Amino acid sequence: MSRNETRRVARAVALAIVAGAAAALSACSSTPQTVAGPMLVPPPQAPLYIERPNNGAIYQPGMAATSLFSGEKRPSAIGDTLKVDIQETLKASQKQTTDTSRDNKLAVRGPGGKSNVGVVERLLNVDATASGSDSFKGSGTTETDNSFVTQVAVSVINVLPNGNLLVAGERNVGLNKGVNTLRFSGIVNPRDIRPGNVVASRDVVNASLESVAQGDVSEASSRSWLQRVLARSLSIW
Repeated sequence: MSRNETRRVARAVALAIVAGAAAALSACSSTPQTVAGPMLVPPPQAPLYIERPNNGAIYQPGMAATSLFSGEKRPSAIGDTLKVDIQETLKASQKQTTDTSRDNKLAVRGPGGKSNVGVVERLLNVDATASGSDSFKGSGTTETDNSFVTQVAVSVINVLPNGNLLVAGERNVGLNKGVNTLRFSGIVNPRDIRPGNVVASRDVVNASLESVAQGDVSEASSRSWLQRVLARSLSIW
């Protein structure tokens, strides 16, 4: 290989690497998080009144949501907190088998005869057969077994018009230059909140759970962006 050809190959490889790196970086930057949005919203400031009129009712505006038979405060406003008991178990299996076949045969025979014209004679004495067949076999099996058990504290970041609570929260744990992050968000019906301000994750609507890790251990167990670029752009080698 001459020098010009070597330079052309090297230039093509460099362009492929640059293009793959740009695509990988753009894909990484555009990948959304599983749990997006704010994790914490501060409660609104209460208005300052010099005199607060008392209308004589048991319920007063701005009063914390409590029970007549208990002094426990139930979350009902932005900034209130509660605990989510996460016990998620997913087991699924799928098996599929496909077997198809087809066999076609065709035979043509003319009535026979003798003629001075060559074309007519070939048509009368035609004797042709044709056959074809095809088959397909495929099978696949998929099994999934996931389990996640923990508890995370969340806060109310919005109150929907029907009274349901939009909650979200995260927890970061650092250990030996590594950080584990747990995020959770969803919609909670206040009636599903148990004593102790605990709600089960199975009762949370549109629940989103995310557990990610950052650090030397997670980086060592995954390929770097350059390795992914080389695997995509130079797979022909």
